[in-house]
Amino acid sequence: ATRDSAMSGSASGSTAVVTSPTLSGHARRFTAHYSGSGGMRFSKSFGDDRTSTNFLYDGWVYIPAGTGSIANIEMDLNQTMSNGDTVIFGFQCDGYRGKWDYSKNKGSAAKPSGEWVSTSVACNPSSWSRSKWHHVQISYSRNSSGTIDYKSVTLDGTTHSINASAFNARKLGWGSSIETNFQIDGRGSGTATVYLDKLTVSRW
Repeated sequence: ATRDSAMSGSASGSTAVVTSPTLSGHARRFTAHYSGSGGMRFSKSFGDDRTSTNFLYDGWVYIPAGTGSIANIEMDLNQTMSNGDTVIFGFQCDGYRGKWDYSKNKGSAAKPSGEWVSTSVACNPSSWSRSKWHHVQISYSRNSSGTIDYKSVTLDGTTHSINASAFNARKLGWGSSIETNFQIDGRGSGTATVYLDKLTVSRW
């Protein structure tokens, strides 16, 4: 767990595998303590795949009743490509803008400048029903230079097209890796707990 240094405020957090609540029998719990609207990022490297260019992020998210104010829930995928650059498939439910956002690099791979771009698709973590599992599916692909085609997002069975392209490759010097990030951004000060279960990243 790492505090997102690009955000203001401060945060700390922890994660653990739990048996309740769960769909599969074992879910991962993420807890973030924040002040000044800080954010906590949780990361896991799970493979070595430089060649896949199509991805489907598929997971179930549960926010218990009484959870503190969550500004954003971010679900990312990072992949080191064959050319050694890392492409970042960034996606978040943005409570400030009330939309799903995707990430892009408006600079170059060598001198990146990241930004979030709002889609036309509504999303706000505060409007997600509490104590209920929500099914999130995000579809995207990339080309060999790191331009991403963000295709669609599906929440609880309802699919919305995005059809947006954005460059998001960076020269980070990482070795071969494919990694997922799950980030909780708080609003104000408080504690937020979120659970993630049955996370599957299909790639081809």
